[in-house]
Amino acid sequence: MALSRPGDDPVSERTITAGRLQQISDDVLAALAWTRVGWLAYWAAVGLCFYIWAIAAAVWAYQIHEGFTITGLKHPVMWGFYITAFVFWIGIAHSGTLVSAILFLFRAHWRTPIARMAETMTIVAVMTAALFPVIHLGRAWRLYWLIPYPNQRGLWINFSSPLVWDAAAIATYFIVSLLFWFMDLVPDFALLRDRSHGWAHTIYRYLAFGWSGTAGQWRYFRSAYTLMAGLITALVVSVHSIVSWDFAMAIVPGWHSSIFAPYFVAGAILSGLSMLLTLVIPGRELLGIRAYVTARHLENIAKLIVAVSLIVTYAYVTELFFAWLGDDGYVRSAFANRGVGHYAPLFWLSFVCNSVVPLTFFSAAVRRSAWKLFVASILINLGMWSERLLIIVSSLSREFNAYSWGTYMPRWPEWTILLGSGAWFVFWFLLIIGHVPPVPIADMKEAVLEGHDA
Repeated sequence: MALSRPGDDPVSERTITAGRLQQISDDVLAALAWTRVGWLAYWAAVGLCFYIWAIAAAVWAYQIHEGFTITGLKHPVMWGFYITAFVFWIGIAHSGTLVSAILFLFRAHWRTPIARMAETMTIVAVMTAALFPVIHLGRAWRLYWLIPYPNQRGLWINFSSPLVWDAAAIATYFIVSLLFWFMDLVPDFALLRDRSHGWAHTIYRYLAFGWSGTAGQWRYFRSAYTLMAGLITALVVSVHSIVSWDFAMAIVPGWHSSIFAPYFVAGAILSGLSMLLTLVIPGRELLGIRAYVTARHLENIAKLIVAVSLIVTYAYVTELFFAWLGDDGYVRSAFANRGVGHYAPLFWLSFVCNSVVPLTFFSAAVRRSAWKLFVASILINLGMWSERLLIIVSSLSREFNAYSWGTYMPRWPEWTILLGSGAWFVFWFLLIIGHVPPVPIADMKEAVLEGHDA
């Protein structure tokens, strides 16, 4: 944003700029005090989330003891809520990368105020997704078998197993995303170090890694940050493509398709952007950062959602087109079952939520209304969850042999663990965003100095 008109007194302009930079620091750091809701309400919300996911953890322990017989997972549908949740949460993580890395490379300066919450969402979503391959294992204590390391058992990793692919994808994406998130926090930790005392000062001093803000530090910081942004951008495509190969490499009707990689990437970005709206809209009110995360930022996210939704809709149409005109009767039967069979409600729910609801964002009145965007974001996330569940259970329930057909009905352990995963996600998001600056202070100041209206 322009701070003064050409010809104004340069001393006055410097004074205004210094005041603006000081105001950014004061406003963002004030958000850490949770003055809008109070620390009691904040810790009450964190405690409630902890209580819910602790119950889910107890149910998981009970499932380990009793076996999968207490769930709805049985032949032929051995993948259900757990694998659906894995695909859903790993998809949520991708919008954080889109907003923080890809838009950074394209110099879209409007992404600055929402980048921190998007990156935090990425970290927490990957942590949530990583739970479900373990939960889905019948013998979870043997998880270490997925890790390629020398052992005395004379065994080597089965690299043809999707579980190994998922382990590699999650580990790589989490490490790079965590480094990218932490790197941008170092200048802000230095500011917190200079404004804190006692044990907090000691913690922030270690987290700041000796940052002093010299020209040399900034030069190397920007070079490293740009390099990390380019690396993590490539991971957006590769990680969720690997997740899609869990399905595409199988011969199950409706899965064995080359469209799955771009289809899953587009769906991941759609669900992630919707979750970002779900978090940012109430977050800007509770944190008191509405002056920085404005209606314009929400509107830009909505525009991205429209674009990605059209890509997802195109994938839907392409899938149905080739299934109907192809010469594979099994695939045609699988897609007909999705539209008019036992799981038809999931099909139409996902189509309406993912393809029709985002079209309302063509209206400026909807894009500029926070509560309408919030409701739409929840519906889109519901639609994306339904789509992932539909893909998994509809194809498994009707494979090649009619005598082995069946249906999938989740039971209470699966519902409880699913609810617990949502509580786990909110728990870590609140815990992290409540102890780091929710808006990148250094990036906001840089935008002011360069004259950009972030």
